[in-house]
Amino acid sequence: MKVREIVEKLHLNVVSGKEGLDREVEGGYVSDLLSDVMGNADMNQAWVTLQTHKNIMAIASLKELACIILVKGLEPNEDTKEKSNEENIPILNTDKDTFEIAGKLYAMLQS
Repeated sequence: MKVREIVEKLHLNVVSGKEGLDREVEGGYVSDLLSDVMGNADMNQAWVTLQTHKNIMAIASLKELACIILVKGLEPNEDTKEKSNEENIPILNTDKDTFEIAGKLYAMLQS
């Protein structure tokens, strides 16, 4: 499934990294601890988090993640958006909480 399909089906906002909307999503990972994501997330996963600082882009790039989904209406810092655009890794956001968006993403990826 492509990032753009997840955006449409989950009614997510594309904050930055629009050039990466055709990335394939093969799974998801939910964590707010950067070292956990770095040690356990897999390539092409959508990462659900509430972290908004530039270091999330370093992890997303290192792990070759498909996208980052920010919850609770959070917005990334400006330098985070810039890095997202450079790396073509979309940052998306939603007003929904982590539990709800993770459940919906899981159900979509399983069908």
